[in-house]
Amino acid sequence: MKPPRPVEIIGGGLAGLSLGIALRHRGLPVTIREAGHYPRHRVCGEFITALDKDTQQALHLAGPLRGARAARGVVWYEPDRPSFRLQLPEPALCLSRYRLDAALASEFTGLGGELVTGDRTDATPRAGRVLTCGRRPATSSPWMGLKQHFRGLPLADDLELHLGRNAYVGLTMVENDTVNVCGLFSRQGGRTLPEKCRQAGLIDLAGRLEEAEADEDSFCAVAGLDYGAPRRRRDPVPLGDAAGLIPPFTGHGMTVAWQSAAVALPHIDLWSRGAAAWEAAASRIEYDLRRRFRWRLWAGRVIHPWILRPARRRWFRLLHQSGLLPFQPLYRLLH
Repeated sequence: MKPPRPVEIIGGGLAGLSLGIALRHRGLPVTIREAGHYPRHRVCGEFITALDKDTQQALHLAGPLRGARAARGVVWYEPDRPSFRLQLPEPALCLSRYRLDAALASEFTGLGGELVTGDRTDATPRAGRVLTCGRRPATSSPWMGLKQHFRGLPLADDLELHLGRNAYVGLTMVENDTVNVCGLFSRQGGRTLPEKCRQAGLIDLAGRLEEAEADEDSFCAVAGLDYGAPRRRRDPVPLGDAAGLIPPFTGHGMTVAWQSAAVALPHIDLWSRGAAAWEAAASRIEYDLRRRFRWRLWAGRVIHPWILRPARRRWFRLLHQSGLLPFQPLYRLLH
């Protein structure tokens, strides 16, 4: 028998590290090339919803997720006053990316995987190369994401979601009594989270953030966020945000990254063992990704403008309060 073909993963985020771990559990050679270093903070809501058991088992996530906080209660603010409360159909998991990515990287290298950091390898397509290096930047996008950890910031429930003018901000407790604050804002205007919140009309929230203790090392930002329809494959096989970016109000971005890795896993396994051609494996992955995610990505893109615009949001709230837009079916559509 021929030795298995090596797999190269460009990007060491959730999808890349988890796919690498699963492939190493199957005894396949894997190299992950990551531009940054571990541990580090990333712009992320750090709120994981609807992560199914099949995905957790396929990617061996039990160890890295150990210690995550369970969360179920959500309160929506519009702006600075409670609009409505709800309970998620199933508990979410809350864990910082600083801790989670470091745990995944340690598990991957512990299984014998090769992790190359500080490497900005180009993404030229070739057999065995998988792209998991995040979203496709869009210079015309009006959106940017900001994230920072705070201490001494009490919450009204497990998750607070504050809706402002062309912005929304999520607050949730992660480990060590630390609150993760992550928001989507217009690229114009202020640079800090309190400045961005004031610009969006979230005056009370801005004051709460200024009174709390900010972890300066945790602040990070990202621009060029593109929530348009995913493009057809032209690069190496794209997974996670590289395949399609779901709006962050869903709380489903981390789960989509993992689920996309689980979708690709069996096809890459077959190719590595010489049981499938690379083009056939790549085409099958693309087909399976579209089949699994196209409706939830479409629903997220449709609802996203209604969440951001106060006038549209008023109709959204009235439909929900009247029972014409019940939460449970909407949650299932997005997850």
